[in-house]
Amino acid sequence: MDRTRGKLRIVCAAGVAVIGLTLAGCSSGGSGSGSGGGDATSGQTSRGPITYVQGKDNSNVVRPLIAKWNAAHPDEKVTFKEQSDQADQQHDDLVQHFQAKDSGYDVVDVDVVWTAEFAAKGWLTPLTGRMRIDTSKLLAPTVKTATYNNTLYAAPQTSDGALLYYRKDLVTTPPTTWSAMMQDCSIAERAGIGCYAGQFAKYEGLTVNASEAINGAGGSVLAKDGSTPTLNTAKARAGLQNLVTAFKDGDIPAEAITYQEEQGRQAFESGKLLFLRNWPYVYNLAKTDGSSTVKDTFGIAPIPGADGIGSSTLGGHNAAISVYSKHKATAHDFLEFLESNETQKFFATQGSLAPVVGSLYTDPALTSKLPYLPTLLTSIKSAEPRPVTPYYPAVTKAIQDNAYAALKGSKSVQQALKDMQAAVKSASNSN
Repeated sequence: MDRTRGKLRIVCAAGVAVIGLTLAGCSSGGSGSGSGGGDATSGQTSRGPITYVQGKDNSNVVRPLIAKWNAAHPDEKVTFKEQSDQADQQHDDLVQHFQAKDSGYDVVDVDVVWTAEFAAKGWLTPLTGRMRIDTSKLLAPTVKTATYNNTLYAAPQTSDGALLYYRKDLVTTPPTTWSAMMQDCSIAERAGIGCYAGQFAKYEGLTVNASEAINGAGGSVLAKDGSTPTLNTAKARAGLQNLVTAFKDGDIPAEAITYQEEQGRQAFESGKLLFLRNWPYVYNLAKTDGSSTVKDTFGIAPIPGADGIGSSTLGGHNAAISVYSKHKATAHDFLEFLESNETQKFFATQGSLAPVVGSLYTDPALTSKLPYLPTLLTSIKSAEPRPVTPYYPAVTKAIQDNAYAALKGSKSVQQALKDMQAAVKSASNSN
């Protein structure tokens, strides 16, 4: 969040999606001068004040970092423009300001699934030539999320993988499969609490959760060619059916149909859930929130699949420079500041955000403070990326609308997947 993660990092991403392999969309080329775009080369040597735009700073990560930057750069100060904590609203806000050619949105926080859309429209400055950044120390999957048509358009800032939060005072060993988790729901029933929740409101988070369910059951959203939808299969049906059955049986509480990241986190922290699928940012808050009743009684594990570890959505956010920025030299240096080791450690310790620097996952000082890091790395390595396509909004809408209809019971699982298949195919063919 996050941004999306509840901050919402899901999400469009954020996370997300988890939609199989890369879906190729139409190209505007690597110049960053697609239809409606600005001049990516202007202002590349210019320095001065800039504005950084990101979703709600729930974990108080951004403000301390900007204060640190401003103290060291009094003539190139950064102003923080804080958006809402809703991924869809963040996306639409960025689109509106890009369309208005607003030079006041210099560096923007971009959910990993927005990169292709914004790059194709010529709104992001390619990180080539004078704008180049060093990606050699970064996790390869994070670099891919910031790349469109073999050109880097954003600086990986934080990654994301799903985690299963569980009540270790009630469950000694976390479940490693979906069926085992559902069997543990009897423990929740005896304790008088809900069993499992994720993000099931009709928004990007549902795309992420539905895709994880499908992938975790051995199905897929897209074929290996990255463009052909593969939703109308027995394994895909089994995955979505798992969620539908859990809702019907009450193993997923009825109110979870309204949950986004924050509602699920709050329910878990208040002791109302045995299991919660969410992002790493929850760890820090569940440990430190004054209202958290599970500070010392929760554990973390990989999300379960059909036969073992499930398939998380590869989430995360990247920082990009608007083509309309008048001070791109300062913006470039700010990107490098965001992905420096020191900043990345702060993201992890202050906000439980997943670093993009690979070496930090085995850093003894960090892992002693954040024991979930090895589990998170497992999640990221087993994660499925969301499609890289300028038409992602249409793809995610197809998944959200039909998965939601199945959860609500207004469509059968089979019909929902059939309609989802047709809609995703239509979206991917719209180029």
